[in-house]
Amino acid sequence: MKNNELINWNTCEKEFIRKVEIDLERVSSIKRKALLRLKRAESTVVSLENVSFVVEDYYEVIKELLVAYMLKNGMRSKNHQCLISYFYKINLEYEKEALLISQMSFFRNRLDYYGEDVPMEFYTINKEGFENIINILLKLT
Repeated sequence: MKNNELINWNTCEKEFIRKVEIDLERVSSIKRKALLRLKRAESTVVSLENVSFVVEDYYEVIKELLVAYMLKNGMRSKNHQCLISYFYKINLEYEKEALLISQMSFFRNRLDYYGEDVPMEFYTINKEGFENIINILLKLT
């Protein structure tokens, strides 16, 4: 899968998604932890040395909010890509945002598994988009 493609939702449903009981307390707890991580990301003075970790923090905030969103709707995913696919499936009007989350995931995986840096340009161009996605997800959860 390329960094701008989303995994097929049918594949997710068959292989990675399970139905769970809706747990609003857990949803709230996940949101609280995501907001704490967001504070850390927002308070970091971004430099070439740490930009990869700041983008990773923003991605983790979004991923945690996507987990809360699915949980609020009675589902869990064993695959991060399926979180993005579900978000897009339910919110077709947020295609641009879903693709940005997918790009963030790509860069985060390159960082974690290959030690590659996230380009500063990616952060500067998309920081507003990260914050927009977080606001959308906070409203949805």
